Amino acid sequence: MTPAPRPLLLPDGRPAAEAWTLDPAMKHLNHGSFGAVPLAAQQEQQRLREQMDRAPVVWFPALPGRVAAARAAVAGFLRVPAGDLALVPNASAGASVVYGSLPHRPGGEVVVTDHGYGAVTMGAERLARRWGGTVRTARVPLDAGPEEAAAAVLAEVTDRTGLIVLDHITSATARWMPVAAVGAAAGERGVPLLLDGAHVPGLAEDPLDGLEFDVWVGNLHKFGCAPRGTSALVARSELRHRLYPLIDSWAAREPFPERFDTQGTTDATGYLAAPVALDLVERTWGWETARDYLGELADYAEQIIGAAFSDATGGPAAVDVGMPVNALRLVRLPDGLAPDRIAADALRDRVAAELGVEAAFTSFGGTGYFRLSTHVYNTPEDYEYFADRCVPALTAWAGNGRTEG
Repeated sequence: MTPAPRPLLLPDGRPAAEAWTLDPAMKHLNHGSFGAVPLAAQQEQQRLREQMDRAPVVWFPALPGRVAAARAAVAGFLRVPAGDLALVPNASAGASVVYGSLPHRPGGEVVVTDHGYGAVTMGAERLARRWGGTVRTARVPLDAGPEEAAAAVLAEVTDRTGLIVLDHITSATARWMPVAAVGAAAGERGVPLLLDGAHVPGLAEDPLDGLEFDVWVGNLHKFGCAPRGTSALVARSELRHRLYPLIDSWAAREPFPERFDTQGTTDATGYLAAPVALDLVERTWGWETARDYLGELADYAEQIIGAAFSDATGGPAAVDVGMPVNALRLVRLPDGLAPDRIAADALRDRVAAELGVEAAFTSFGGTGYFRLSTHVYNTPEDYEYFADRCVPALTAWAGNGRTEG
């Protein structure tokens, strides 16, 4: 059994959670969905909003320069050139930028996987309809390693493929995808590649190092803890010259990425406050230490919660994920729980309302999973609580409670 890691503390000895404003009456075990913004970043964003509202005619003409400075800071965090990076509201918005900017390809096909994020896949379907083409879905087994997963994706690429859309980390199944291998093959074949890295910023030290792709999008408001609506779009190929923001504004004639810095009267204070959130983790613990803790805590949580479900149901709960993520893990739910996305979302809402726990439940191939995610404010006790209090309730809800004869 993996031992419980020692919880992280603030420099003054207080629990790490006290740097956030999360409701202490609830257990917050789902950082991976919507993130959690530390108080310091909230205060910085509010300070900026007050500046904006005190003198909007001063604020907005100067805003593009502020956004460019924030963009440079984010680029430093991701270790990419600032000239490769634009700021967008979220990863789905970044994907929509790509879908709206690709040249028309009559009869073109878009390759996705069965692990893809629903909204991004819906956008791919819309693009294929506009082209008069189809979406080809690669079926990647949950336990597939890098070679098998890459082969499954590339098997769907044909001479009609106009775009490959691949998750860097999958949302529903909490696994890495073999983006390096697919990127290299896509480059050789001249097929554009869009990487959905929604969960990646903060979970890898240098996430884009050595990768070949046309566009990568990643949310800073998940594990990076930035204010919500703050994401990065990184473009490396010639496709960047075709990329335009979803809103045409006065910078429309500027080159990439400067034309993304101006979006009219959009509230861009989330962009501007993002570096405060990124810096908080670095100054307080260091991102390397934070990532190590997230992985150790996820190891512990996965084991104790899996064991609790197995003890309660008599069935297996461990999940063989081919390329597991340090801070995201899956535990199999009892049969009958969360067989599809709608049921999984309903279970999430019921657990919050009745058990006081913010948790994520997902579905893949008709099987329901508890998707645990960890962050620096979480402690082993959070997951022990889930194992002790929530597992019996979930087992009872599934009708799989085991009685001793």
